[in-house]
Amino acid sequence: MAMIDHPVPYEYGGKQYEGRIVYDDSVSGKRPAIYMQPDWLGVCSHTVEMAVDAGQSDYVVLLVDMYGKDYGGMKKTNEELGRVARGNRSNIEFILGCGAAAGESLTAEAEKMGLIDTSKIGAVGYCMGGGYLTEQIRAGAPYKGSVFIHVTLPMTVAPNRPSDISGRVLTIHGTDDVVTPVPQVDAFQAEMTANGVDWQTMMFGGAPHGFCVRDANDQLQRFDQKLCDQTYRLMRDFFDETL
Repeated sequence: MAMIDHPVPYEYGGKQYEGRIVYDDSVSGKRPAIYMQPDWLGVCSHTVEMAVDAGQSDYVVLLVDMYGKDYGGMKKTNEELGRVARGNRSNIEFILGCGAAAGESLTAEAEKMGLIDTSKIGAVGYCMGGGYLTEQIRAGAPYKGSVFIHVTLPMTVAPNRPSDISGRVLTIHGTDDVVTPVPQVDAFQAEMTANGVDWQTMMFGGAPHGFCVRDANDQLQRFDQKLCDQTYRLMRDFFDETL
């Protein structure tokens, strides 16, 4: 397996961003694409590694930058990361505009490279990236299936906007998540039920926030290899039957 991390620059609102196309170069032929909203670290070696874990040889991962080129998330404190991420999360126009610019640029480049089958595109969001993704699918983003892994702030910041989720949804969460307590996931599920969404949730008993964030071990999140492996098995099964 020869994993490639291909940079894709784009611009939104006069600011420069740089996403990544992450894929196994030893595989020939077109594969399904997974649009990935990473956690609050943004695009960095850590989230590229997560993209490798998620995509392996089966998918081409379109890793989205919502923070700006050379953001340097790995050098920031949790306070700094939270302040920026919450600021983005409160701005629905930014989420939809920057998220769409990223998707268009990454998809166009991956298609130009002959890597993806554009009829088979799903999405995955981790932590705050999952919060961004909830707004994108509410606004009609055309992903056949979306997976939310220890999602942060799943409830909309724009309640007056209609919800237009067209694809299936899988949420993978932990009962002991202190960042996104279970009642917030319950509310997200109720919203999807009210709008006729085909959804499912896997709730890991006793699991914390961030069980798929490698090396995490603090008061907010904690990595768990067993749960992370199980998460990716569930995700792959979901995409295999959905895309």
